[in-house]
Amino acid sequence: MRVLVISDVHANLTALHAVLADAAQRSPAYEAVWCLGDLVGYGPDPNECVEIVRSLPGLVCLIGNHDQAALGITPLTRFNHDARAAAAWTQEVLTEASAEFLRALPSDAQVDSFTLAHGSPRQPVWEYILDPRTADANFSEFQTDYCLVGHSHLPLVFQRGTADSFALSRQVAGEQVISLSPRMILNPGSVGQPRDMDPRAAYALLDMKTRSWEARRAAYDIGDVQLRMLKAGLPERQALRLVAGW
Repeated sequence: MRVLVISDVHANLTALHAVLADAAQRSPAYEAVWCLGDLVGYGPDPNECVEIVRSLPGLVCLIGNHDQAALGITPLTRFNHDARAAAAWTQEVLTEASAEFLRALPSDAQVDSFTLAHGSPRQPVWEYILDPRTADANFSEFQTDYCLVGHSHLPLVFQRGTADSFALSRQVAGEQVISLSPRMILNPGSVGQPRDMDPRAAYALLDMKTRSWEARRAAYDIGDVQLRMLKAGLPERQALRLVAGW
């Protein structure tokens, strides 16, 4: 089975369309989609993104911290000024159908030999895994061979071969194919707001049969998204950062 792995769409409909179009051109085609959370927040198209993602085949979807903020589950005071303003705007425009879908999402999941979490297996919604030390602390928190996370907006891989060794990290630059071997923590990066200085939308294709992870990037019309963000009254800084990928 081939799985399309996405995370941190952040209400960026144009980037989501670009990812789905790019993934559709790959062979063999994907049969399932795993979304690691944060469908909304920052961007101008929360309802449209929810509608598309919920219709994707074989969907396993998690809730993220920005999804929780949009639902009022998490106080907006936990966010910085720009994120708080975007979350408040999202609360105003989110339809009941979108809210109902987000509200029903789990914070983590297990599929086959993969544990899925938005942040980390230790703290599924909020913790960032950005360094080997944090990765080491999380390897004992899941029992499967692999764990997939989002949240940081960075394509990253952490590996620890034996129980008494330290985690090794690597940042995934551009497009790469990685052979999977137990045990690994993998992050596909962000569809809607990459932060690795590459503005293209990031995602991954997981081949369950060959145990391979293909990191992918898809270019999209960033200017169009920026204009919609500014027209909606969303923070200018969040629009500007899209073009630099930070």
